[in-house]
Amino acid sequence: MITANCRAALGLDPSTSLRAGSRGRPSPHERPPHDPFGITIAAMSLDEYKRKRRFEETPEPPPKLEKQSRHRFCVQRHDASRLHYDFRLEMEGVLKSWAVPKGPSLDPADKRLAMQVEDHPVSYFDFEGTIPEGNYGGGTVMVWDAGTWVPLSPVPINGEYVPGTEKEAAAMLAKGDLKFRLKGKRLNGDFALVHIKARRAGSKGNEWLLIKKKDDHVVAGFDIDAYDKSILTDRTMAEIAGDKGSAEWKSSRPASRGKVKAAWLADAIARADAKKKALTAKDAEGAEKNKNKNPRRAARNVAHAKSLSDDIVSKVAGSKDSVSESRNKKSSANSASSAVQALPGAEMKPMPAVIHPMLATPVAKAFDDSDWLFEIKWDGYRAIAFIEDGRVRLVSRNQNDLTAQFLELGRLPQFVSAQRAILDGEIVALDEEGRPSFSLMQQRTGFQPGKRRLARREGVPVIYDAFDLLYLDGLDLRRVTLEQRKQLLKDRIKVGEVIQFSDHYAEKGLDLFKAAKQRGLEGIVAKKRTSTYEERRSRDWLKIKITQRQECVIGGYTDPEGSREYFGALVLGLYDPQKRLIHVGQVGTGFDEKMLKEMFGRLQPLKTKQNPFYGEIGGLRKVQLVHPELVAEIKFAEWTHESAEGGMKLRAPVFMGLRFDKSAEE
Repeated sequence: MITANCRAALGLDPSTSLRAGSRGRPSPHERPPHDPFGITIAAMSLDEYKRKRRFEETPEPPPKLEKQSRHRFCVQRHDASRLHYDFRLEMEGVLKSWAVPKGPSLDPADKRLAMQVEDHPVSYFDFEGTIPEGNYGGGTVMVWDAGTWVPLSPVPINGEYVPGTEKEAAAMLAKGDLKFRLKGKRLNGDFALVHIKARRAGSKGNEWLLIKKKDDHVVAGFDIDAYDKSILTDRTMAEIAGDKGSAEWKSSRPASRGKVKAAWLADAIARADAKKKALTAKDAEGAEKNKNKNPRRAARNVAHAKSLSDDIVSKVAGSKDSVSESRNKKSSANSASSAVQALPGAEMKPMPAVIHPMLATPVAKAFDDSDWLFEIKWDGYRAIAFIEDGRVRLVSRNQNDLTAQFLELGRLPQFVSAQRAILDGEIVALDEEGRPSFSLMQQRTGFQPGKRRLARREGVPVIYDAFDLLYLDGLDLRRVTLEQRKQLLKDRIKVGEVIQFSDHYAEKGLDLFKAAKQRGLEGIVAKKRTSTYEERRSRDWLKIKITQRQECVIGGYTDPEGSREYFGALVLGLYDPQKRLIHVGQVGTGFDEKMLKEMFGRLQPLKTKQNPFYGEIGGLRKVQLVHPELVAEIKFAEWTHESAEGGMKLRAPVFMGLRFDKSAEE
């Protein structure tokens, strides 16, 4: 039941109702102050939709009834007077619509209040842009999710709900208990919209609850804020709001971009392509002829990364270390050879062909200490760069050759002042704000990295974040102190389109951790100033993560249920000190349809009848077991203790990608 407390939680006056302005198209001055979403509530019809809008001023599509429905759904994130989500189901020739203040959830414990609003035209399905201020619902709109839905028959068969008919859907909606199944990019599984009776005076009777049903798509503790980009254009709300072109609604005929599996997205794809072409043309003005746009975008992202670093420096006041300032600065790189040879620990040796990276030990809390240096933890693929006679060879931590996978990094020798050198660093994909993004890296590499020579995927450039120098023109530097190695590295590289120097900050680990958290980074790394390079995991290097991340071994998968295809969830494990694979949970979210298909293909050759886990896997049915070879990067809320089957389990896990740079035994 909707109560005064519920109304107050939404910022509503418990004693008043939501109603349209006197002209049905309220100005900002007429809009009721208790309207929480920048919308008003009225009867369901496209006449009401039309009455509220001035189409000569708003980019929203005009009203039009469709003759038939294709059972699509969408969720639009709408930043009006208050941020909310608009949940829309295509039926009866329109989009039946509800405003959901906190957004839909995949956790059955979250019963989301949903205020039914006026029907919208079907063409609103993929609207993304900015409604100008002064217009009804003024603010930014993002397509947060989209897909198809089917009604579920109100009469279960053998205890399970099965797909129903259009007639049943209309009857359930009229009755106030609509059960349905979603198949989207982010929302999947069974849901219900339940009409509730409001006790408040003057209620229009438009309060519903949006509830997730228990099935394989449940995500306990679902965090909607973890998904902050459009599924159509991969833009954030800020990027959409800052793009004037996105606010222009342009009707166009369905266009084709190769084989588009979902024909109903063709029109949206055509508009997105037109927008990208316009942006590309604008970026190209004044550029040199025959310049590839990816290097320029990479350079722009490096500049943003530099800006991010400078911003963090300002937050870690006074802690910028001698590498950038000069407490131990050498006179110049070109005249440093004799000085390098004189460094304690430097040895004349042939260039090693194999380096096993030094690994950091995880700890729980950040700290301040004058004996330590602190760096940003880059969220990418660790790689040793062997540079010799103008060529580079990139090797992962488990000795896989990455050179062919990242062809643009073949230019690294141009930015390093040395004939022969070995650098340690991280290959990262940067977002538009210069932040490392493992999600972008996964888009870049796909699910089969390193298997064959792949061309760069347009739009996802990478750079090399160099943070250590291990060998320089005949001198092995692994026994030289970290502080001196980093100074040499700073002197010998020129920051450019494919490389940046990973700076460090002295003493103030707590400040750096706070600044990194504010900028949405993965964490920080603490390193002893005097540490030498050990080719193993060491407590001289420590990593402190901001978000909970864990690499898990995939030991099986569950069969799909409902509308899901390929598999339901990956069954995860970790090795204990006795080298036994212990079940730690399963992950079924974080995949789109393409990822599900590709992952399923990777799992098939690994199927086995032998259980790779130590002991039975409790609480799961229909598990297909696989050889424990694949490693998945998992983001999760916390570790929880499952008393029913014992052991620790991942709470609210989300699949981030495969780690081809790490072996299962690690």
